[in-house]
Amino acid sequence: MYETSTPATADLWPIAAPAETGWLRELADDDGLTGFMPPALPDAAWVLHRMHAHELGPFGMTYAEYRRAFLNSESGGHEIIPGLDPAEVFEDPSDTFAPSKGEHPGRRWRRLPWAELARRTGDPVAAEGLLPCHRSFPSLREAGGWPLDVSGPSEGSLDRADWDRLIEILTEHAPLGPDTRCLAYYTPLGQNTEDFDTPHVRAGRLADAKALYDQAEEDYRTPSNLWADDRSWVLCTDYDLWATKLAGPPPLVEALLHDHDIEAVRLPWAH
Repeated sequence: MYETSTPATADLWPIAAPAETGWLRELADDDGLTGFMPPALPDAAWVLHRMHAHELGPFGMTYAEYRRAFLNSESGGHEIIPGLDPAEVFEDPSDTFAPSKGEHPGRRWRRLPWAELARRTGDPVAAEGLLPCHRSFPSLREAGGWPLDVSGPSEGSLDRADWDRLIEILTEHAPLGPDTRCLAYYTPLGQNTEDFDTPHVRAGRLADAKALYDQAEEDYRTPSNLWADDRSWVLCTDYDLWATKLAGPPPLVEALLHDHDIEAVRLPWAH
C-alpha cells in the first residue's frame, strides 16, 4: 500500500502503529477524517497559508472571467492581458480558481499577506466565528470570484516555505531539539486508499520533518497532524482549511505569532 514512497523518506519516516492516534482521537473528540483538531495546549495560534500576488496586477478580472476570455479567444487566449502569459496563472485553463499547490508560483509573483488582501477588500483577515477557508474574503465571491492576480492559499496543506520555517521554530523550542521524536498522521482523504478505518501514521525525528513535504504517496504535501511524542504540541492542517493550527505551550505560540516569515493569528473562537 505504501510502496510509492521515495526510499529516503520511507527510511526516515517508517510506518508507525495506527494506535498512536488514540490520544488525539480522545483529545479532539473526533474521528480525524479531515485531521484531528486539538484544543489549546494550553495556547494556540493559526498559520495562514501563503498567498501570492502577480507583479502586473491588480487586473480587475476574476479567474472565471479570464477563463471565459481565454476559451473565446481566437488566439487561444495569449496575452488577453498585455504582458501576461496564460501559463503564468493556469496550470489548467479550465480552472475557475487557481489555488497554490504549495510551491512558489514563479518569478513574477510576490508573497501577499492576508492582512494586505484584507485591507484591499475591506474583509477581515478572519471573520469572527469562522475558520480560514473558502468562505474567507466574502467580498471577492460577491464581486464574481477570486481575483486573477492572486494565487490563493492551498487548502489542506501548508506551502513549502512555511512548512520549513515552522519545523525550524518547533526545533528551536523543543527540549530535545532536532532529536525530538515526532509522529505524523495523514487523512485517508489525501491518499489513494479505500481503507478509512486504519490510521496512516509515520514516526521520525523533527530534524527530518522537512522531508515529509516530498512524501510521494500523499496528495497533500503536509501531514494532517504532526505532534511531539511527549504530546507537548500538535499541528493540525485540516483537509478543508486554509490555515494550520499549532496547539502548544505559550512560549512556542508567541514565537510563532512574532515570526517574520510566517503569518499567524490567534482565533479566540477556535482556541
